[in-house]
Amino acid sequence: MTDFPVTPFEPHRGPHVARLNWLRAGVLGANDGIVSIAALLVGVAAATSDTTAILIAGVAGLAAGSISMGLGEYVSVSSQRDSELSLIAKEKRELIEHPEEELSELQAIYEHKGLSAATAKKVAQELTDHDPIRAHLEAELNILEMHIVNPWHAALSSTVSFLAGATLPFVAIVFASPDWRLPFTIVSSIVALAATGTAGAYLGGSSIWKSVVRITIGGSAALAVTFAIGSLFNTSVG
Repeated sequence: MTDFPVTPFEPHRGPHVARLNWLRAGVLGANDGIVSIAALLVGVAAATSDTTAILIAGVAGLAAGSISMGLGEYVSVSSQRDSELSLIAKEKRELIEHPEEELSELQAIYEHKGLSAATAKKVAQELTDHDPIRAHLEAELNILEMHIVNPWHAALSSTVSFLAGATLPFVAIVFASPDWRLPFTIVSSIVALAATGTAGAYLGGSSIWKSVVRITIGGSAALAVTFAIGSLFNTSVG
């Protein structure tokens, strides 16, 4: 008889969901930081060569963008957390008030997944005896109490990643020579977007080239629009 190696139990859902939440917030924050600040500064630089005006616009954009990104993520994840906690409280109440109905519901879920009635009933009963609330949350709602999302973590991740992404175009346009401000900022921003797209696709297990193409085309379009607007104002002023 062949001996198969015994591997420890690996809980995939919790770490996977947590990683995806952080990845989503981090990548979106960095991308938004690069695109929004680069587009803002390219538009301003196309309208004026005044370093002070560009610096003020950059600092204001960094402050407003990071606050907006963090606050938006906090509100979004808080809504998700409130919804999950409400569903958990409802399930706990139903288990206390209608235990037999809940057991039958759990059995029906496993029958729907392909188990026979007898097996589904046995599985439902054993899971209920072990941990009823966890059994019902996982089967009915795909929720684990220990893995409820944290809005503060998401907000911090988004804020920090936004600032990290926004720093590159800000430094590029402020410290580059006036003649090279625009091309240097545009090229460095597109390269940075390609890098974040690559990192996000690699960590998420998706197609790298599709991610890079999407994000660089979108970022280039944003830069082109703000450059055109800035050039229009520069022409009208001159």
